[in-house]
Amino acid sequence: MNDQTIAQDNPVQQIPMQKTAKKRVDGISIDNLPDLLTVGEVAELLRVSKLTIKRWGKRGKLPAIRINARGDRRYRKEAVLWLLGIQPNET
Repeated sequence: MNDQTIAQDNPVQQIPMQKTAKKRVDGISIDNLPDLLTVGEVAELLRVSKLTIKRWGKRGKLPAIRINARGDRRYRKEAVLWLLGIQPNET
């Protein structure tokens, strides 16, 4: 089987983009964010490492909420949006 036959048998389907959200940051809809975000989610939104997010929490730049017995960190959506320069009432 040659490449042309394979391409005809498996056509790439284009999926249309839905316009459901007003604001997007790196393809992530701000409208659909939960009220509390994990370290990984915040790091992805701000495009920094997870360690940077934890350091910012220790320095007070991005205060963390500690949950459960392990002390997992969660961050308020409003605080993350503030760092991005987005007012919560704009979303």
